[in-house]
Amino acid sequence: MMKILFVCHGNICRSPMAEFIMKDMAAKAGLSGRFEIASAATSSEELGNPVYSPVRRKLSEHDIDCSGKTARRLQKGDYDKYDLLIGMDSANFRNMHRICGGDPSGKMSLLMDYTDHPGDVADPWYTRDFERTWRDVEQGCRGLLKLLQSGAFLL
Repeated sequence: MMKILFVCHGNICRSPMAEFIMKDMAAKAGLSGRFEIASAATSSEELGNPVYSPVRRKLSEHDIDCSGKTARRLQKGDYDKYDLLIGMDSANFRNMHRICGGDPSGKMSLLMDYTDHPGDVADPWYTRDFERTWRDVEQGCRGLLKLLQSGAFLL
């Protein structure tokens, strides 16, 4: 089973959006049993808080339920537990390296690396543009799923 952890700053916007979009895509592809998908934060600011309400609404528009999800912090041990740790932006990526003590196995990447336009996922906390973030995350997850289905990650 491939274990994937999406990571952002607070684990209330982008990473839970990625977690639940990816779960939905895997389910629709008949692949739910092949993946364990979760998300975490690099900060402790939002620990225990639910997914941010505009993100819940955006997911709900697409019939995706994220109820019960609360923010948790990335732990050093997550590096050994997960096969892929996927950050939403370059600041998350630096903090992931710091928290996990580096990336000796090459498990870390950015979500937009799985698209034709690498870079950062737009942060709706600042932009207030949840539709743009949805598009970024959906494109990244679609590219990641395509790569996973191709057998590119042999673990």
